[in-house]
Amino acid sequence: MKSLILLWIGCSCMIATLHAQPWQKMKADFQQMPTEHRPVPLWFWNNTEVMPMEIKKQMAQLQQAGYGGVSILPFGKDFKPKYLSEAYFEAYRVCLEEAKKLGMRVHIYDEYGFPSGTAGDINGDGVGRFKQRYPHLTNKRLDKTEIMVEKPGRFTATISRANLIGVVALDTLDHRRIDLSKLLKGEKIQWNAPQGAWKVMAFYCNDAGNSIVDYLDPEAASLYIEMTHEAYQKRFSDYFGNVVEGTFFDEPTMYYAEGRTWTPAFNEKFQKKYGFNPLLLYPALWYDIGPETVEARNYLFGFRAELFAEGYIRQVDEWSRKHGVYATGHLDNEEILNAVGTSGDFMKAFKYLEAPGIDKIGGQRPAERFYKLISSAAYNWDKYLVMSETFGDMGNISWDELFRISIDQYSKGINTLIPHAAWYNDQKVTFLPELSLRNPLYADSLRTFTDYLTRLNVLLKNDARWLGDIAVLYPIASMQGDHYFDGPLDYYKGGVELPYLDYTDLSVHLFDSLGFDHMYLHPEVLDAQCKVKDGQLSLHNKRQHNNFKVIVVPASRSLSLRNIEKIDAFAAAGGTVLFTTQLPAQATRREDDEKLRNILKGMLKRNNVHFLEKPTVRNLQAALQQVKTPFLLQFKQHPIPIIQKELAGKRILFFGNSSSDEKRSSFVLDGHFDLACWDPHTGEMESERAIIKREGSGTAVTVRLAPFKSLFLIER
Repeated sequence: MKSLILLWIGCSCMIATLHAQPWQKMKADFQQMPTEHRPVPLWFWNNTEVMPMEIKKQMAQLQQAGYGGVSILPFGKDFKPKYLSEAYFEAYRVCLEEAKKLGMRVHIYDEYGFPSGTAGDINGDGVGRFKQRYPHLTNKRLDKTEIMVEKPGRFTATISRANLIGVVALDTLDHRRIDLSKLLKGEKIQWNAPQGAWKVMAFYCNDAGNSIVDYLDPEAASLYIEMTHEAYQKRFSDYFGNVVEGTFFDEPTMYYAEGRTWTPAFNEKFQKKYGFNPLLLYPALWYDIGPETVEARNYLFGFRAELFAEGYIRQVDEWSRKHGVYATGHLDNEEILNAVGTSGDFMKAFKYLEAPGIDKIGGQRPAERFYKLISSAAYNWDKYLVMSETFGDMGNISWDELFRISIDQYSKGINTLIPHAAWYNDQKVTFLPELSLRNPLYADSLRTFTDYLTRLNVLLKNDARWLGDIAVLYPIASMQGDHYFDGPLDYYKGGVELPYLDYTDLSVHLFDSLGFDHMYLHPEVLDAQCKVKDGQLSLHNKRQHNNFKVIVVPASRSLSLRNIEKIDAFAAAGGTVLFTTQLPAQATRREDDEKLRNILKGMLKRNNVHFLEKPTVRNLQAALQQVKTPFLLQFKQHPIPIIQKELAGKRILFFGNSSSDEKRSSFVLDGHFDLACWDPHTGEMESERAIIKREGSGTAVTVRLAPFKSLFLIER
C-alpha cells in the first residue's frame, strides 16, 4: 500500500512538473519576446534590382523594427535579377545568410507576383514559366454545347471530340437523362429520340486560356512545386528547418475559368470513389433537373471542392512537412458568402494545411466576418496555427486602426499575423502601407506594435485548445445544392447569390453583440468526429477537443441525413438546438428526403429545439437564456471580443476593446479561478486591470479598457 501511495505521489509530481514547464517558458517568452514569436512581414522585392548590401541593410532595419524574419515576395515587371535564375538565388542566399547571422527566419513565398501557380505571369514579369514547361497541366474549364431536338425520331448532329467528356440528352419536361456518348461515331452522333422536349448537351474540359496550374490536379501541383519550392530546397537544404521556417502560397481560387474550374480526371476519380460515372449528373451544374438536383450538385460540387483541397494545397503542405517546415497561405476572394464558385468549400479547402490562413486587405472586403470560419477550420482538423495576411492596400492607416484590426483578429482565433508589408523600394510602393522604419508615419512606434504582436503570439500561437459552448453548422450542403454555373453574378463574385444565407450574420450576433464565442462545424466533421455524450456534443480531436451545449443550424434548404440524425440525438440527450431563418426541406441524397423531414418534424416538438424565423440579437439571446447548464463564460453587461483557451490544464483569456470608446465590461466564468492580468501592450504581468472575485459557483470579472487596448487573464 505504501509503495502505491509513493507511486501515486511520484506520478502526480511528474504531471505537475510537465504542466509547469510550458507555463514557465511562456512567462519568460512574454517578457523577453524572443525572435521565434516575432511577426514575419511580407517583404516585397518590388520593381527594382536587389543588391547584397541593400538586402543586408534593410534586414537590419527590419530586425530593429521588431520583425522576426521576412517572407520575400518578388514583384513587378522591373524586378531583377531574373526570377529563378542563378543570380536570383545568389541574392536569396545573401538573405538567408544574413537571416542566420541575425537570428531571423525566412518564409519561402512560392511565386513571382500572385496568385501562386504561374511562376511569374501575373503581377510578375508576364512570363508564365509553368505553362511554358507544362502547357497541358494548366487551368481547365468545363464547357458545354447544346442542340435542341426539334421532334421525336431520327436525330443527327456533329459533335467535336476534342477534350470531350461525354454527351447527355436531357428532357426539359420531365428531366429524364440519357447518356449518348457511345452513339458517337467519329464526330457524328445518330439517335432515335423518344417523345419529349429534348436537348443534347456535349460537355468538354477545355484549356481555360490562362497560365495558372491546375489546382485540382496533384500531378500538376507536384510539378509546380518542383519548379519553385524544390529549386530553393535543392540549393539551400542546410537552411530548411532552422532559418527557413515555412512556405507561403497566395490566392489560389476556383473563380478562374469563368467560375467553371474543372480537371480532366474528374470523372475517373469520381467513379473510383463513388462507384458510378457522374456524367448523367452534369446537366444539374447548369439546370434544375427535378428532385435529383440537390443530390447531383452536392455530388459534383462537393467532389470538386475535395479535389481542390487535395490538389495544390495538400501537395504544398506535404512537401513542406517533408522538408521540416510548415505551410501556410490563403485563398482569393474569401469574403464571398456562397463559397462554391470561388473557394469550393471554404472550410474544407484547409483540411490538409498546417496553418490555415485568410487575407485582410482594403477595398471594402469584410474579411472580419470570416475570421471565425478560418480559425474553425483549424480547430475542425486539429491544427493550432491560424494565419492572417493583414493591412494590405489599406493606405497609411492610423495606429488606432492597426491595433483595432489586430485585437479583432486575435480574439477570433488568428494567432499568426503577417503584416503587409515592407517594401524594398519604398519609392515604388504599390499597396500602402509601407510598414518599415523608413516610413516616418510609423517609425516612432513600429517597435511598440511588433512587441505587442509578439506578446499575443507567445500566448495564443501555442498548442492550446480553444474553449467554447456553441457550435454553428457550416451550411455548405445547402450552398452546393443551390449553386449552378453561369449564374447572374460575375464569377469573381461567386456567380450565384443565395439571399437566405445567414451564417455570418449569426456569427456577428453571437460574438460581437452577445459575447458568445463559437466554432463552425463542418458537416463531415460533425459526422465523423463528433459524438453525443452526457447531454453534450463532443468533438473528438487529439488537440482541439471540445464539448458543446448548443448547436445552431443556420438557414439551410438542404442537409445530410447523417447530420440531422446526429443533431436529433443531441437534442434527445438534452442539448439545445437552434434552427434559423430557413428550415431544411431536402436531404443531400434524394432517397433520404422523407426521413429528414420526419426527423425535423419530431425535433421541433421538443422544448429544447427552437426555430428562429428571425434570428435577431434579441431572439438569439432569449433562446440561449433557456439553456439550463451554465456557459463557460457569459457576459453580464457590455460584451467585448474575447477568446478562451486552455494549455496544460490552465485557462488563458484574451479580450480587447476594438472601439474608440472606453469600455466597462463584466462577465462570469463557470468555476473558481485564480487569475492574473498580463498586459500585452507593456509586458506587465501582475497589473491591477480587472476586479476578480468569486460569485457563487463562478468567478466574476469586471474590467475597464481604454480604446484600442487589450488584456490577458491568465490562470495562476
